[in-house]
Amino acid sequence: MDIVRTVVRRELAAYFTTPLAYVFIVIFLALAGAFAFFLGGFFERGQADLESFFVFHPWLYLFLVPAVAMRLWAEERRTGTIELLMTLPASTFQIVLGKFLAAWIFTGIALALTFPFWITVNYLGEPDNGVILAAYLGSWAIAGAFIAIGACASALTKNQVIAFVLGAVICFLFLMSGVDLVLAAFRGWAPDWVVDLVASFSLITHFNELAKGVINAATAVYLATLVGVCWLVNTLIVDLEKAR
Repeated sequence: MDIVRTVVRRELAAYFTTPLAYVFIVIFLALAGAFAFFLGGFFERGQADLESFFVFHPWLYLFLVPAVAMRLWAEERRTGTIELLMTLPASTFQIVLGKFLAAWIFTGIALALTFPFWITVNYLGEPDNGVILAAYLGSWAIAGAFIAIGACASALTKNQVIAFVLGAVICFLFLMSGVDLVLAAFRGWAPDWVVDLVASFSLITHFNELAKGVINAATAVYLATLVGVCWLVNTLIVDLEKAR
């Protein structure tokens, strides 16, 4: 764990020594507020909850989280520091885990800075803070899944723009797999179990449950499996690159 902590500290320092961290946080807070108040009708709904705030998070993460993850490995490969990184007395998985945790903590910081929304809704009414806490944890979990996907994309290329586009496209596919428009394309020829399987991959479906404060075993297992598989794929990609 000492090695993982060292990698986490290194990556967090790299975020905050560049404008990326501050640009990401400002854009995230600005868009989260704009979507909640203007598109979500925060005040017009007349309800003491943060549903209009959380409902847009997956779509915010779709563009912002791949931007955070794109540099994790692409920058290392571009500058050649990946060779130095691989000489550390650490396994590839430890480095993969450290990079993931750093990016996840960073997005957690950005998410925590939205606390004025929580204060506002408590000032205006009497919300169920348990549901709000569950929604925050769910939002952070979805961000973690996006980071894991984005890290895999970053490991495939030296170009951060390509890593961003590839990560965003994969995340988009995971979001849209449960949308009726996509499922309708399968219902015409595929059996019901195939349609249900495709729908089960949808991060939107799982996030909607989490945003309501419902934390069920199926969602927890799905997210843990998705992140775990991405860690494994990321480790394999880096090991293959190291073996060349």
